[in-house]
Amino acid sequence: MLVIDDQPAIVDILSRLLTRQGYAVSSAPDGHAGLRAVNREGPDVVLLDVSMPGLSGLEVCRRLKSDIGTRFTPVVLVTAQKDPDLLTQAANVGADDVLGKPIAADELLARVRALVKLKKDTDNLESIEVVMTALAVTIEARDPYTKGHCERLAAYGAAVGERLGLTGDDLRALRRGGFLHDLGKIGVPDAILLKPGPLTAAEYDVMKRHTIVGDDLCAGLLSLKKARSIIRHHHECLDGSGYPDGLRGDAVPLLAQIVGIVDVFDALTTDRLYRPALSVDTARDHLRDDVQRGRRRADLIECFFQVLRDSTGRIGRHVVHPIPTSGRSG
Repeated sequence: MLVIDDQPAIVDILSRLLTRQGYAVSSAPDGHAGLRAVNREGPDVVLLDVSMPGLSGLEVCRRLKSDIGTRFTPVVLVTAQKDPDLLTQAANVGADDVLGKPIAADELLARVRALVKLKKDTDNLESIEVVMTALAVTIEARDPYTKGHCERLAAYGAAVGERLGLTGDDLRALRRGGFLHDLGKIGVPDAILLKPGPLTAAEYDVMKRHTIVGDDLCAGLLSLKKARSIIRHHHECLDGSGYPDGLRGDAVPLLAQIVGIVDVFDALTTDRLYRPALSVDTARDHLRDDVQRGRRRADLIECFFQVLRDSTGRIGRHVVHPIPTSGRSG
């Protein structure tokens, strides 16, 4: 167990209570120290105070749940606040449970036992998803022009989702889908993936299958259920001209539409083997032209443009690098 709280008395009470039940307990006095402790110790459960100076418990939880290495670590928010919006805020940052102060010992121990079991049940699932994400990054590394593409799409997509008011599973799916959208390119030969020019019709057919291959690779993983729609459909267009299924209108999943937009933007504004990066203004014009042609939703594109206008090295609450001068996506 890891207790993160700036009040020594609370840390002492929780530590003694949990130790008597046979748990090994460590503690951290603030959010920054807590994040370091989680990465260093890998606890089974984190008990996290909401109100701490410097870095709030909500922000600590958000960072833990956004990190591939800690996203499945159960987090219990502990608070004396009576704010009726707290439960919604806790759900939005991915907290597994919320306990009020003063803490009832029986309730705490029951929640901890349940979360320890949950952690054990998800460890194998976590390992599979970690492998999938590592594989996606490895695929990206095959092409020196694509560095950072997955990270940017995860950040852009989640930021657009937040501005649209999406929460919980949808935001997690946008982050996961952003990272894994091109997973299926493992099945695309280098001769096609790295070709320094336009593809032939036959080569393009092979390239288009990466959406199906990626979806198949993630089949059966419950944690990636919502992200699979992104992986399969991020190249679909509202007019039915996209692939692999030629979906039209509202049949194209919303999350896939979001990642599709940011994927096009990132592709246009980074260098490719066969052309240099285009300007941000040119990329905006391209996306607006897609709206006029009935390929994309105007409100989603304008929402993304607002995210770009509001970002100065950050996308929403997700830190990203500035628009790079080199990269490749597709």
